[in-house]
Order: sequence, then C-alpha cells, then structure tokens
Amino acid sequence: MLGMLVSDMEKKELSYLIKRELEEILLDMEDKRIDQLVKEAMKERYQTLFQLFRRVASENECLKYVPQKRNFK
Repeated sequence: MLGMLVSDMEKKELSYLIKRELEEILLDMEDKRIDQLVKEAMKERYQTLFQLFRRVASENECLKYVPQKRNFK
C-alpha cells in the first residue's frame, strides 16, 4: 500500500480533474462511432478513476459517478 500526503487545495484539484475525466468517458460511452473494443478499455479506465475518486471525494459526490449499467452496456 502506498500513501500520499496532499493539501486541501491539491485534494480539490485532484477531485476536479477526475470528475472531468469521468464525465468525458461517460459522454464518449454514448457515442455510437466508437468501437466496442475501445469502449471496453474506457470502462476499465472509468473503474480505475472512480476508485481513485472515492479516496478524495465525499460520499455525495461519489454517488453522482457510480457506474450505471445503462452507461456500460
């Protein structure tokens, strides 16, 4: 297990960056032009980012980004 010390400002910045990336992946998942193989990789990336997001965000913020079945067909 690795640990990392971050200030409150850095925590907010991490949260902001991860949220933007999660939102972008969700938008791309709905794009019909994107190949299914690429979408599988995006799902894996989303899961990894979401796990990281859970470490820096409040429970209420996390609930907005819980992976939904409809987004991950």
